[in-house]
Amino acid sequence: MRRVSLFLFLQALLATACADTTAEQVYPPANDVLLVSGGSAQKRYTKHDLQTLNTTQASFLEVNYVGVSLAALLRDAGFDPEKIKAVKAIAVDGFSANYDPELVNKSDTVVAYDRAEGPLAEGEAPFRMVLPGQEGKLNVRQMIEIQVIP
Repeated sequence: MRRVSLFLFLQALLATACADTTAEQVYPPANDVLLVSGGSAQKRYTKHDLQTLNTTQASFLEVNYVGVSLAALLRDAGFDPEKIKAVKAIAVDGFSANYDPELVNKSDTVVAYDRAEGPLAEGEAPFRMVLPGQEGKLNVRQMIEIQVIP
């Protein structure tokens, strides 16, 4: 009796292991895509997409960064930067920083995709928030999402 029970158990375990699991696979977000979302709106950007917008530069800790102003990016994504309540930048590890409208609308608040002398450092990529003159924790590195609170 024990052998039969063990045999049936092993068959059930084997059938479960061999079951078709391709119906619903979940993939991690692509590390080279920046999601801008708010309410029901969302838009994804690659580095190339950001390069097609008006390029600007900003400096933080004596490093010059190249990117697009946060306000310009939000406009491109369909948001009016003058009417938002806040913005949240989220890093790949879940770290986040919140920005009030004053910081969002500063011309030197930049979503960086490169350094002036080349690509972002490995610990900064794929995107980095650059806010000159602000404390380090607001300059989110390895950013993958910007959430808009309208």
